[in-house]
Amino acid sequence: MEVPMARRRIPEMQKVITGCREAGIPVIYTRHILLDTFDVSPLESTYNPALLTAGMRGGTFGAQVVDALAPEPEDVVVQKHRYDAFHNTRLESVLAGISGLRQVDTVIIIGTLTEVCCDSTARGAYMRDFKVAFVSDATGARSDAAQKATEDTMGTFFGRVLKSGELVAEIRESESREGRAA
Repeated sequence: MEVPMARRRIPEMQKVITGCREAGIPVIYTRHILLDTFDVSPLESTYNPALLTAGMRGGTFGAQVVDALAPEPEDVVVQKHRYDAFHNTRLESVLAGISGLRQVDTVIIIGTLTEVCCDSTARGAYMRDFKVAFVSDATGARSDAAQKATEDTMGTFFGRVLKSGELVAEIRESESREGRAA
């Protein structure tokens, strides 16, 4: 399930993750896992039959986070079986308590596939009343057209679309304001 655009954008993803960690913002990974024991996502495998025998199986290379983005011990990893990371997972519960009771109000989206999992999860966050920060240069699509179309939809209806440098600058500015207020 290699996505060349996402591979090229790993440095921007690293920038976002580092900026979040430095600011004490929790980092949550999702891993899309399909099962051999039963077809946990039957429409997905119907539309993409190769997934019945290859791809995102637990314990395989295709299900791992790439080494350059590896989770650290304090990070949370949520296993999902559908594109939307909120669907039948513990993500919403994690967000409700990870920084104190209902303190998280914004979900930052990076990763792959822009037009599928990132888009679905951003919409899921929005539908649960989270603000969405969709990081355009830290998400990777199958094509430039799909990337642009998703960014346009996100920015018009579901949240803010910004570059990794803009996001990190906003995080640092927010930290600076909080530090002055203390």
